[in-house]
Amino acid sequence: MAVITLTTDFGLKDPSVGSVKGAILGLMPEVNVVDITHSISPFNIPEAAYVIKGAYKSFPQGTVHIIGVDSELSPENKHIALSLDGHFFVCANNGIMSMLSNHIAPRKIVEINIHQQLHTSFPVLDVFVHVACHIARGGELDVIGKSIEQIKPIRELVPNVSEDQRKITGYVIYVDNYGNVVTNISKELFEITRKGRRFEVSARNYKFDTIFERYTDIVNFNIPAAQRHDEGKKLALFNSSDFLEIALYKGNTGHVGGASTLMGLHERDVITINFQ
Repeated sequence: MAVITLTTDFGLKDPSVGSVKGAILGLMPEVNVVDITHSISPFNIPEAAYVIKGAYKSFPQGTVHIIGVDSELSPENKHIALSLDGHFFVCANNGIMSMLSNHIAPRKIVEINIHQQLHTSFPVLDVFVHVACHIARGGELDVIGKSIEQIKPIRELVPNVSEDQRKITGYVIYVDNYGNVVTNISKELFEITRKGRRFEVSARNYKFDTIFERYTDIVNFNIPAAQRHDEGKKLALFNSSDFLEIALYKGNTGHVGGASTLMGLHERDVITINFQ
């Protein structure tokens, strides 16, 4: 069965998500429509890029992913469809795919050119749905667009390494449901730059000289549970998507707070790693 996923900043209050799902099922009643999320912050391209990168590989090969974030058509914001890593993506050419294409080259990219055939004021509904269903039926990308060689990069997704290789400067690109903050610094970049050296991660006034692999690594399980006081401890780790994350152990934004609120860390805040 064909699969089409939806990642948008529409929220669930308005009729937008229901309209898109209804349009897909009207064209392909047999398709499996799956929500990744509709809670991307409005027009937040780095956040959407991080979420789709973390989610798409869990789906079967051949899945079509509609990304409805900052999708209004303009001369500077064209629409594209591409084949990458055995999956298909339909979105605006606004840099949203650059986090994936930096590591995996797209097999084919087309700039969608069927707009003149459709009356549209809601491109995700009127254009992306038709393109996604065409692809899900096994249709070729060349039918719905003209080939292009590159997609637009997004500067915020690329951390900076100093010329002397002694410092990585990155940014917070995502705050998760627990209030943990995710940076654009990948484990791969960290290891390539580190070369076995000692390091210090700086996030505002907080410093870390250890990066964990799991949240529970901060717990000393040799101490009896009644004597532990681990909840709320600050830690740095590489998360399941292999990006550096600043977290609180068992943080809870509705109760004790999370790294974002308690440490004053927000999207686009600078995070640095200094090597010694």
